[in-house]
Amino acid sequence: MVRYDFGIEDLARTRFAISPMWETAAAIRALRNPSLISLHLPWVKRIRGAIKGLDLSLAYALLPRRGYIADFLTPPPSTPLADFDDELELVRSTPSSQIRNDAQILIETGNPRGNVLPFLEQPSAAIASLVEVLSEFWRLGLEPDWPRVRSLLEADLAYRSRRLTEGGVTLLFSDLHPRVRWADDGVEVTMDCAERVELAGRGLVLVPSAFSCQKPSTMTESPWQPTVVYPARGVGLLWESAPAPPDALAKVLGRSRATLLGDLDAPRSTTDLAARLGMTPGGVSQHLTALRDSGLVSSSRSGRQVLYCRSPLADELVGAG
Repeated sequence: MVRYDFGIEDLARTRFAISPMWETAAAIRALRNPSLISLHLPWVKRIRGAIKGLDLSLAYALLPRRGYIADFLTPPPSTPLADFDDELELVRSTPSSQIRNDAQILIETGNPRGNVLPFLEQPSAAIASLVEVLSEFWRLGLEPDWPRVRSLLEADLAYRSRRLTEGGVTLLFSDLHPRVRWADDGVEVTMDCAERVELAGRGLVLVPSAFSCQKPSTMTESPWQPTVVYPARGVGLLWESAPAPPDALAKVLGRSRATLLGDLDAPRSTTDLAARLGMTPGGVSQHLTALRDSGLVSSSRSGRQVLYCRSPLADELVGAG
């Protein structure tokens, strides 16, 4: 079990964040684990051809099928919604000493020394090659689906924020994951290892993940901020198509607007809705403006994008339909 001991300052500094780099690493790892393939099979089928010629051996060396993964590959995000290029730059700028340290931990936890030898002998050259591979994998394998994945993760953050506001840390951690709980002024995560971490004013970063969908992961080593990565809510529905709108509602609003309302059960951006529903971003924007003006949709800004969600009145209409 890994336990994080909280003080008063840690409660104030605990935050949520989304990490494109973590999702990239977890997606690559998922490709190596048949047990995860079934959940993400629609995504795997779609990208398999696109990444066929991509040499992922350097990434695989840092992402074994089980156990420890190199911490420098997934630095905790410093902002609520990190940018992939910014996180990639953090990986690129990792000191050689940190790269060698994490490679040595991989060896000590049972991974073949030969797999990580480039990171031990020529860390600067190895990291430069790795960054190129990660960038290409992101472009081919994740970026096209990122609006959908990000929407799922942002919906989880919105839910967790409400839980924290309504009931504090006790309610927040009560359903984060069966392996995570709040007990005696601390967070306990059921893991194969045993470690106790005094947060000492650093707070805890909570990161929802779509591709780490089986169990939580922890980061406890310096210089990283202590972090818990947990499976996002509703990940089983990630690759499902948007539901068909109720016929009665479609007759009143029109099928396009009724379809949009039906798919706004979680906060989504215009780009995400367009991709999910096979509509143009301009058409989606026009419909959303009309729905917002009529009080059926609300909008809020999250970083660089605007997210839309059904209003309580629209929830009633969709349910009645």
